[in-house]
Amino acid sequence: MKQLFALLSGLVFGFGLIISGMSDPAKILNFLDVMGTWDPSLAFVMGGAIAVTGPGFAWLTRNRERPFFDDKFRLPTATDLDLKLLTGASIFGIGWGLGGFCPGPALTALPIAASGTLIFIPFMLGGMWLARHTSDLTVASPKGAPQ
Repeated sequence: MKQLFALLSGLVFGFGLIISGMSDPAKILNFLDVMGTWDPSLAFVMGGAIAVTGPGFAWLTRNRERPFFDDKFRLPTATDLDLKLLTGASIFGIGWGLGGFCPGPALTALPIAASGTLIFIPFMLGGMWLARHTSDLTVASPKGAPQ
């Protein structure tokens, strides 16, 4: 049952990406081009997603002991900004800005043969592999500071 709901959730998410145009890199790049051919429609997509998801998560985490298909909620607990987080976010943002793809929309654009997906996806997978295999490396911090 858990896998069925995961599949259905993924399909709904993928169709939403295609319908909203987020699988089109030109739409993403036009959203990021605020001084040129700016397209604000993506802001409405993001705003709508936040308006639905935010209250839903708040309601679920307050009113349920555990999720429907797991023994506990697996929410982030870290609240600090560290070099690893900022570096990863910067690389993600630069890749998104250059390629016009985020990982989810890139995968939904692959079957519809959107331009650039055959270049973006291998580099994305390589970056994921690199991040996983270098995650044990720690950044030097001042003596006595927690890592």
